[in-house]
Amino acid sequence: MIIEMKNIKKHFDGLGVLDDISFGVDKGEVVSVIGPSGSGKSTLLRCATFLEKIDGGEIYYMGQCAARTDENGKVEYVSHQEMRKFRSYCGLVFQQFNLFPHYNVLKNLTDAPVKVQKKSKDEAEATAMELLKKMGIDDKAKSYPYQLSGGQQQRVAIARALAMKPEILFFDEPTSALDPELTGEVLKVIRQLAEEKMTMVVVTHEMPFAKAVSNRVIVMAGGVIVEQGDPQAVFDDPKEERTKQFLRVFER
Repeated sequence: MIIEMKNIKKHFDGLGVLDDISFGVDKGEVVSVIGPSGSGKSTLLRCATFLEKIDGGEIYYMGQCAARTDENGKVEYVSHQEMRKFRSYCGLVFQQFNLFPHYNVLKNLTDAPVKVQKKSKDEAEATAMELLKKMGIDDKAKSYPYQLSGGQQQRVAIARALAMKPEILFFDEPTSALDPELTGEVLKVIRQLAEEKMTMVVVTHEMPFAKAVSNRVIVMAGGVIVEQGDPQAVFDDPKEERTKQFLRVFER
């Protein structure tokens, strides 16, 4: 199993955002996380990728514990030095691309491999160009983010995450900032990665995509997992009323 999260709790200013969430993702699996806005989906991804600290529970990557709650109810994370290893296991693609505006596309992809992973510039650039070609934008290597469409920027963001060679890639509503035509460009890339058995967790409102590409679908509402299972079962024959309510919105 690449990641396992057990009994995860998270609150902001006393307000519970995640309540006893448990799930795991196997190597090569694509898991889509769906549910209404404010259900805790993005917070779950931020906790999984260590951008937010959990307030309870346990996080494991590759069978190794990164964070756990002690007998006094306090969450203990591994040391900063060890955390580098755990961070290297995961990549996150944001809604708003989060590219460095003052770097061209190539430097956006090579900066972290060179500075963090100590790769040579030549090796990092060779990997970056391979990824840009895979994304269909190798001709944009010397362009800056402002010169690209939203779809191109998101494909650069995906390539940047892949450049770090993560074990698992998390997507936080990767098409929410794009118009329908550009959405198709990005979903095509994610479909291709799924076919290549890249392990992924995708928070999305693209229901047809989630149904077609996922091995498993998780439905969240109110900070809890209300239902999960095979995409066909969840979409065509949901068991929980909260799932039915959510899916009705997309049938209109």
